[in-house]
Amino acid sequence: MTIGDRLVKRGFDLVVAALGLSVLWPIIAATWVIAGRDTGASGFFCQTRVGQGGTPFRVVKLRTMRNVGGTTVTTANDARITTWGARFRRWKLDELPQLWNVLLGQMSFVGPRPDVPGYMDRLQGADTRLLQLKPGITGPATLKYRAEEELLAAQPDPEVYNDNVIWPDKVRINLEYMDNWSLSGDLSYIMKTVRG
Repeated sequence: MTIGDRLVKRGFDLVVAALGLSVLWPIIAATWVIAGRDTGASGFFCQTRVGQGGTPFRVVKLRTMRNVGGTTVTTANDARITTWGARFRRWKLDELPQLWNVLLGQMSFVGPRPDVPGYMDRLQGADTRLLQLKPGITGPATLKYRAEEELLAAQPDPEVYNDNVIWPDKVRINLEYMDNWSLSGDLSYIMKTVRG
């Protein structure tokens, strides 16, 4: 990506995130209240993720799981996911608060998903180029693995499958995205995400 590409991408993110928050705040507020009652904790879930350049930041999402610890790999039948949490995840409403992260410049609409420490920050060799990108709400790897939780639930060891199969494939897909970036491509990924 050129400097001009980055400026275009940031300008798009800034304008659309501001418009999105101004229009969607009633939905975010309502789902925050429901998530809080459903989980018995704050309706917002903040967690440290690895950002651009390997810099940690706090991602904001709707809380969809009970806070009982365990693995960072989530499967479709995860007992920690609440009833409303499952709906929010299916309808992608849990992602809406991330518009704030986009507005702040910590994330982009399209890019690699923001991972917990232990993945993006451990890239080696040419793969470290991915750290030049801001994490995204959606992207080509996110769309390919839209049913990732169901896929992991079908594996005898979800963490091993994630680390050895899904994660390397996501790295490959995101590098291809980075090398072939276009605004029209970003718009296409956003539309595919919205259409479900």
